[in-house]
Amino acid sequence: MSPARATSKAKAAPRAKDIGLDVRGPKEACDDRHCPFHGRLPVRGQVLEGTVVSLSMEKTAVVERTLLHFVHKYERYEKRRRRYLAHNPPCLKVPLGHQVRIAETRPLSKLVSFCIVEDLGEAALRVRGEEAKAPVPPTAAPAAEGAA
Repeated sequence: MSPARATSKAKAAPRAKDIGLDVRGPKEACDDRHCPFHGRLPVRGQVLEGTVVSLSMEKTAVVERTLLHFVHKYERYEKRRRRYLAHNPPCLKVPLGHQVRIAETRPLSKLVSFCIVEDLGEAALRVRGEEAKAPVPPTAAPAAEGAA
């Protein structure tokens, strides 16, 4: 092997391994041993989607799922929620309020048995099908009031 090839292989970032789910691997590498892409953590079992509601713990996120439960007596739906503690690998860099996909793993601690495997983007707080309204710049609003 030529020296040029040896140096190019050493500079290449380690690829994310296939975890057995239909998700895209992260672009960045990490050295977290509990990362399913770069560490030794196998994923198995349930795969769920939810919204990140808290990131106050180190490498752990609170993911909340809301569901509607039908009450036969009143013939109406009630809103229920379930909160999961999930490991947040540093290579994904998931911000607060994003929709994520979490996968079940072996227990990592007393309450953490899930790991975030994909960032699905910003959570939609509006009804689907509606157009998003562009925010009005703060400098334009006072000028319009003064002209009127």
